[in-house]
Formats: sequence, structure tokens, C-alpha cells
Amino acid sequence: MVSKSTSKEVARERVAKLRKEIEHHRYLYHVLDRVEISDAALDSLKHELEELERQYPELITPDSPTQRIGGQPLKQFHKVRHTVPQWSFNDCFTSDELRAFDERVRKFLGVSPKIEVAYTVELKIDGLHVVLTYEQGLLKVAATRGDGAMGEDVTHNIRTIESVPLRLTEPVDVIVEGEVYMARSTLAALNKERQKGGESPLANPRNAAAGAIRQLDPKIAAARRLDTFVYDLSAGENLPLTQTEELARLKELGFKVNKNYHRCTTIDEVIAYWEEWQKKKDKEDYWIDGVVVKLDRRDWQERLGYTGKAPRWVIAFKFPAEQATTIVEDIEVQVGRTGVLTPVAHLRPVTVMSTTVSRATLHNEDEIRRLGLKIGDTVIIQKAGDVIPDIIQVLPKLRTGREKNFVMPKRCTICGAKVERRLGGAGETAGVYPDTNSERHLTISGMRKAKPPYGSGRTQVTRKQKISVGVYCINKNCYAQNLERNIHFAARTALDIKGLGDKIVEKLMRADLVNDPADFFALKKGDLLQLEGFADLAADNLLKAIDEKRKVELPRFIHGLGITHVGEETSLSLADHFGSLEKLSHATQEELMSVADIGPVVARSIFEWFKDSAHQKLLKKFKENGLVVLPHKARASKGSLFGKTFVLTGSLQTMSREEAKARIRSFGGKTTESVSKETSYVVVGKEPGSKYDRAKELNVSILTEAEFIKLVS
Repeated sequence: MVSKSTSKEVARERVAKLRKEIEHHRYLYHVLDRVEISDAALDSLKHELEELERQYPELITPDSPTQRIGGQPLKQFHKVRHTVPQWSFNDCFTSDELRAFDERVRKFLGVSPKIEVAYTVELKIDGLHVVLTYEQGLLKVAATRGDGAMGEDVTHNIRTIESVPLRLTEPVDVIVEGEVYMARSTLAALNKERQKGGESPLANPRNAAAGAIRQLDPKIAAARRLDTFVYDLSAGENLPLTQTEELARLKELGFKVNKNYHRCTTIDEVIAYWEEWQKKKDKEDYWIDGVVVKLDRRDWQERLGYTGKAPRWVIAFKFPAEQATTIVEDIEVQVGRTGVLTPVAHLRPVTVMSTTVSRATLHNEDEIRRLGLKIGDTVIIQKAGDVIPDIIQVLPKLRTGREKNFVMPKRCTICGAKVERRLGGAGETAGVYPDTNSERHLTISGMRKAKPPYGSGRTQVTRKQKISVGVYCINKNCYAQNLERNIHFAARTALDIKGLGDKIVEKLMRADLVNDPADFFALKKGDLLQLEGFADLAADNLLKAIDEKRKVELPRFIHGLGITHVGEETSLSLADHFGSLEKLSHATQEELMSVADIGPVVARSIFEWFKDSAHQKLLKKFKENGLVVLPHKARASKGSLFGKTFVLTGSLQTMSREEAKARIRSFGGKTTESVSKETSYVVVGKEPGSKYDRAKELNVSILTEAEFIKLVS
């Protein structure tokens, strides 16, 4: 124990021994999976060390166990250029695709099928990739992958992870790579604590880990109790000759290495290991979404080298998208801002991809007919990554005879007005799929919303394509449509008014403070203070956010109006062509059709919107309430991406979806939400959805995030 009379020299000796002992037990626990003393005893040693360092601050060193959490929160993250380029791996999903990979490897190496080509197979941990740089055995920098060339410095957060050594067992210069993850059990305990405190639970361990690492305050990361597995020694002297030896070397240096790896001498052995772990993956306390197959010999790895986006000697053999069976307990109809009625299945809750699923959109009546679905049916649902779950199959042999057919209502489920059927799925008069990506829906039972999977591009329908029938509420003043139009106007892709979310918009409408979007700009502080939950600060913040949008860019304003078939790209095209709201509002159908990619259906929709007397009054009201729509300078028509169409899928690590779209547009390109043969590129982020599969089906060029960054830099 620490005594006030402890001399500095005695303290120095004791501190050195304490650090060595604490590090020894860290290594035993995290690397060798062994325990020699209790947690309480280890905590006591750490406490003694803290007391000595408090008594003699000059004895504190960066690698001390007490320095895992320290310092003030950062103001911002700093960029770090990677010494070793960070590559993403190519994926495969079937044994045939893996065999094709093996054949490519053999062909490149020039070896016959009789020659042994060994692979090291490791579990693919679903977490956040990190790069750790050590100098003379001391941790210097920890960075995220970023775009492969540049990442973010997250050293302050990585230091909080106990399994990451602050000092290696040898004073070497190395760069290693690994995965930060949160254990399932840790997430369960954390969510239990959050719910007790009235906070919403975290979605899954991967998001929890990524969110913690990107916190500016290291205390938040420490509270998340993260862990790591290190799997790659990417730079250093005397690198091991094989991948299996490399994993052993990492363990010697003090890193936590996942013990579940296997050296396979045949591709059949690799497939067997993959199949084995499909069955075992849920027994581990971390998420596994496949196995990583690496050529074992380093000299062969170097011979194969890299393509523009990935190593040729490694592939991620992913597990198939998770499916589950459940029962359709009911089908409810939702109403969107354009009046479209969309059937949504209410499911008996079931866990898929570690999330509870209780609803799935059925898109339209044609989809229900295609599936042969009845209320009460047992169905197979599928969810890949963060994609909305789909009902992919009905199991009719499990019917009891009590199932009921679903019939679309003849009246709006919100306002009771008559509905009408229109060709084109979401209401276009055939010929063009609508641009309604931000469509949302309201049900009679309250604020249950979903995004239908209509494409936001203006893809022309060929005669071979099936045109579906959409059902629409004809009442333009339907409460559901008004609410959704107001929500859409304030949303991120339109005016992006901070703090004006769904619940606040509904609260304003129910208090008769807002009927249309122009009313937002007439709100006073006294109006807001009468609402439940609005004190001075909240009212001031919302009014400030609204005032900041009194001068709005033309493309955002056009998109915010919610004109049928007019999404982000169409809004930009209109702004580029006309330059001002005045010119657009007086454009003829012929002038509208002269805009690139706008056909007669979209032109008529825009023309009729501006000629509608109610809409003319709305535009006048915007002006009276102080909204100024700024003139627009057209995008470069001869940029390097002019004529190119992009689709984004999955989550990007280095920028938001909106930033990526802005980059594309600044180079003359455009974006859409649906993949077709006319799509130039599909940009694939983490956990891509069905658009990625569609791109592969159509042979559309696929870009990794790193490749995309190069294209728009």
C-alpha cells in the first residue's frame, strides 16, 4: 500500500513492478485466456499504482495502465495518412465462387491442381477496422481505415481498450491491423443500463463499437467496454513467412488473436470450415459474418499482389443473408405524402440479423398477388445488413384454413375519401417510375412510417417490364398527406431544418399552428411555448434553425415542395436549367420536356403543380412569411463525371450519403436510388443491400469507397 512517507526511489521501483505485474495479467487474460488472480485483486494493484502516480506525477509514462483514459475530450478528429494502404476484400457467397477464386490463384501462380496451395482461414469479425502503429514497442497512433489512404486518428479511444497493449513485449517498430468489436453480452448489459436510464437501446454490437470509437470523449469509449482481435502484421522487420506464423508472432508481441483459425491444404477443407462456422457462429460472444480466406505463404501473396481495390490473395467468404420464418398477423394500409396507399405486413416478432423484426412492406397489391399471400400465412423473411426486411416466400402447406385474403380498401384509411387506381405502381400514368425515395406513410393507428422501395430515378419502362397498379387517396387535404408533405419539406434531403422532426411537425399540426410548410416561417416563440415539452431554450433553438433556412437553395426548395415524380436529381436538373423559381413556375410543358431526362409524364406533373391555384397561394405565402429562394448556378456540364449515373448502397465510412451525392454532382454526375442497365456505377459501402446484388446481375461497374474517393477527388 502507498504511504505518505514512501520515498521517490522506492515509489519508482514499486511503480515499475506494479506495471509489469498488471501487464502480465492483461496478457494472461486477453491473449492466453487465463486468469491467475481475481478481478478485485487486479483492481487493487491498479489502485495502488494510481495512488503512487498521484503522489509522484513525474513517474507517469504514456504506457502506464493508468493512462488508458486521460486528457480532455478532443475538439475534432485529425486525419492520418496510412503508411500501409488499407485494402478492402473481395467477397464471395457460394462454394462455386470460392472454387473460382482458388482457380484464379492457381492460374496466377502457375501451379497444377496436384500442387498443394494452403490457405489460412480466419473468422470474419463484424466490427470496426483499425490500424495500430508502434514505435520501439510503444503505441503511437491508432487510426480508422477511412478511404484506404487516409483515416482518422482515434488513438485516444483505442487506448481505453484493455486488450490493446500500450507497450509490446519487444521494442519493435510494427504496424498491425485488427477489428474493434463489442461482445454480445456487453451489448446486452449496456442496453439494460440504457433502458433503465430512459435511453434507447443500441442497435447492434458493430454500430455500438463504431459509435464509441468515433466519440471525441474517451470516457464514452471506455464505458462501452470494447475489445479487439488483431490479425495482420502489415509492416515491420523480419516478417513471418506464412500467415499462420504471422498470427503466432502477433500473439508473442502481446496482441489478442482470435484462436479460431485453421490452416487448410485444400479448397474443400476451406468450404468445410465455412460450413462448420455457419452452424457455430451464434455460440460465440461476438458477431461473425463469414470467414476470411488468405493464401498462407507470404512470398505467394507478394507474387499475386493487388488489383485496384483488393488483394488478389485473399477473399471474404460471407455467410448467406439471414432468413427466418414468422406469421403475418395482419396487413395494414399506410398513406404517403402523394396519397399512395401501401400495404404493410405486421409480423409475429422474430429475430433476424440480431434485430427484432415485426413489420415488412409489401409494396403494392401486385406484390401480394405475386407472393400468393394471405393474412395468417407463415412466411420466410430475409434481411441483409441494414436493408428493410422482405417477405420472399409463403409456405402454403402450413395453412390452417383460417387464413384470410387481403383486399385493398376502397376508401382512404385516414380521411375516408375515395381512392382511385392508377397504372405505374406509385401513381405515374405509365412510362416512368416515380422519384419518390423520401415517401413516407401514415397509418390510422398513428405515426408508423416506412419507406417503400420505389426507385428515385426516372428509369424508362420498356414494354417487357410489368407496370403495377397503385391505389391513391384523391383528397388533397387528407391529414396524412399534409403531415407527410410537411415532414418531407423539413427533412434532410429538402430544407434540412434541424430539430423539426416527425413528432414536432405532428405536434405543431395538432395544435393548429401549422397547416402547410409556409407556416413554419410564421411561428413565434409564444406559439411554441404553449406546446408540451417546449421551454425557452427548445423554442429558441427551433426558431433559430428555421431562421437559418429563410434563404434556401433552389434545388432543395423544389425537392421540398414534394411534386410527384420530382426527387433530388430532378430538382437539381430543373434548377440547372431554369436558374430561378420564377422561370420554373412559368415554364410550359414543352420547356420542361427540354430538360435532360424529363419526359411527358414528369413534365405534366410539374406543370400542373405550378398551375394549381392552391400551390400558387402556397408560393405567395412562402414569400410573405420571409422565405427567399436563391437563384441557382448550374452545375458543370462538362465535368469529369458528366453523363454518369451513380447509385450508393451500404454505409460509407469517410463521408455521409449527402456529402457523397454532392461530390458526384460537383463533377457533373447524378445519383439515383435504383439500379438499372443505365446505371454507370454502384458505390458499395459497408453492409450493402440488394442494390449490390442487382448491380452484379446487370454487370454494372461496382466501386469500393476507396475507388469512389479517387474518382471524386
